[in-house]
Amino acid sequence: MENFVALDVETANNEPSSICAIGAVKVTDGIITDRFYRLVKPEPEYYFRYFTEQIHGIDREMTADAPTFDVVWRELHRMIGRLPLVAHNKRFDEKCIRAAFRVYRMDYPDYPFLCTVEKARRTIPRSACSSFSLPNLCDFLGIPFNNHHNALADAEACAKIALAIF
Repeated sequence: MENFVALDVETANNEPSSICAIGAVKVTDGIITDRFYRLVKPEPEYYFRYFTEQIHGIDREMTADAPTFDVVWRELHRMIGRLPLVAHNKRFDEKCIRAAFRVYRMDYPDYPFLCTVEKARRTIPRSACSSFSLPNLCDFLGIPFNNHHNALADAEACAKIALAIF
């Protein structure tokens, strides 16, 4: 697979629609050609859990003046076009994106959506890789990785994993 958009979302709390950041990396002909990162004002006005703030470092003040999901997604959709999406643990990211689409009463375009965790579990023996978490898989594949839980850093790591295993 040489053409896709890898993405990652961060949420403000346990509510799937509470997306507070989106990162995406576009891959064209096997090369990263574009990057996208936006803070998102989670609406309705969800609270930020202390636990999630500690994970990704995003709080209410940082997103107070950020655009809402519907505005950010229109911008991101221009980058995605008809390309398939890839996420590391797509069950989480796709669930959140679909929930935000419902909150904003937007029609979800049913993107083809692939998962690097699922692919890694099918192709890499468990004895070779102790965990299929993003940092562990990057380490196993020799992919430099910093700033875990930053949506753009996670999306870029996911893109590089996808290039290595798909």
